[in-house]
Amino acid sequence: MAAGCEMKRLLFLLGILQLLAATAAVYKQWIPNTNFETASNWDKDRVPCASDVVHFEKDKVVSVFVRSPHALTDMYLPLNGELVLAAGAGFTAFDGSWDPGCDSGGTVRFADAEHHTWFDPTLWQDVLPSGEPKPSGPIFSVDEERVPCCYDDVVFQPETSFRVNIDSSQPVIHLRSISVMGQELNTPASWAGYLGGPSAPLQFHGNGTLQVTGTGCPDKSGCACGNTLDGPRICAALLRASGRQCPEPACQSPLQPLGHCCGVCGATINLDFTPDFDLQKYQDRLVQELLSQPKYAGVQMAISKVHKAQTFLGILSRSSTPLIQIVLIDDRAGVQAGTAAEQLAADIMENIAQHGEALGISSGKMEVATGSTASGQVGSHPVSRITAGTVMGLLFSLLFLGGILFLYRRGNLRLPALRLSRSWDRMEEPVSPAPASDKGFNNPMFNVEPPGADLGEETPKDLQAGKNTCGKKTSP
Repeated sequence: MAAGCEMKRLLFLLGILQLLAATAAVYKQWIPNTNFETASNWDKDRVPCASDVVHFEKDKVVSVFVRSPHALTDMYLPLNGELVLAAGAGFTAFDGSWDPGCDSGGTVRFADAEHHTWFDPTLWQDVLPSGEPKPSGPIFSVDEERVPCCYDDVVFQPETSFRVNIDSSQPVIHLRSISVMGQELNTPASWAGYLGGPSAPLQFHGNGTLQVTGTGCPDKSGCACGNTLDGPRICAALLRASGRQCPEPACQSPLQPLGHCCGVCGATINLDFTPDFDLQKYQDRLVQELLSQPKYAGVQMAISKVHKAQTFLGILSRSSTPLIQIVLIDDRAGVQAGTAAEQLAADIMENIAQHGEALGISSGKMEVATGSTASGQVGSHPVSRITAGTVMGLLFSLLFLGGILFLYRRGNLRLPALRLSRSWDRMEEPVSPAPASDKGFNNPMFNVEPPGADLGEETPKDLQAGKNTCGKKTSP
């Protein structure tokens, strides 16, 4: 029994190491395709056979990749589209001979691919640089980060055709690279050349603009995903794909992580950081030292840099602050929902209290929501570290003020007197009744600021939390 547990843990650690080896770059692969040989692309959920009539809607734009030769009775093509033929692929007319796999015959229509949208998280999957699906593990992404972020590599599978709607609330959708038909386009010039070709207008449609930068995240503390402006679009697509609303959480007061569509049970930790913080190294540390423990086998973690809008007296500010968000959830149900995640969060906070300064973490705040009645309400547990420099500064300030007070009381130090007599005299003088004409109010018509004056008002701007932060290095 012990040997079996050790083997499971070894396999778990090997899976983690695979994930860590592939985290230098993030590859997200588009799942749907418009290939001729994909059964789900046809209204009868099967590939057309010799006795069928193939029908493409004439007013639909489509790009279709054909892998192999096909015999057909007839085929109606769209007014605007393309058939991309692989080596040896093609079409021939059915000669009427018997085909054992094609007895029915009839009209088979190509399905509508217009509804596939870029910002649907269910249409993307994380893959390794080799193109293989990334092994499942303890790391997950909040919903906004399941869609390609501005420093990610996008992969459309080799020998596949596709059509994707790139409607967006962002002026430009930035990406590190895009791979199409096995060719990686990782420079602005190479991407511009592809957009000028015949296939791009058939594959991408909508009001969005894709731009390849060729650069990864330049900040070791991480970079924000950049999909905040399209957050509502992502959540609408996610819920539409699932055919339901957000599931009812098992905890009394679910948490709402930034960038996530539905409330969760578990824990969140928000970290303030210094320039010494390294996001990837810290994630690796948490996985290796804590998440790999058997008692946390059912816990999943998301960790990333986000921008939180600042508030002042309950009013939303136009600025935002970068922070590291950790989201912890577990697979427990009922009153136990979120309890393992809560324990892991407590361990993380204890680790921060001991090693936070060395890790580049200046403070942390934990919030918890579990299914138990005792801890069902969200609780905040701020943790901050006071550095030796701060303590010395406070002591120096107290000694300086104490020295000034000592010298003043001994008479060795004289402070300049403040002359307030004129104001005091005016306060004591009887106030003569003012003429009736003076009992008025400030008329803005006669109190106009000059054109160049600062009125203290600005035109509201977009929240920094909603702006695309790609290409901008954010610091705490």
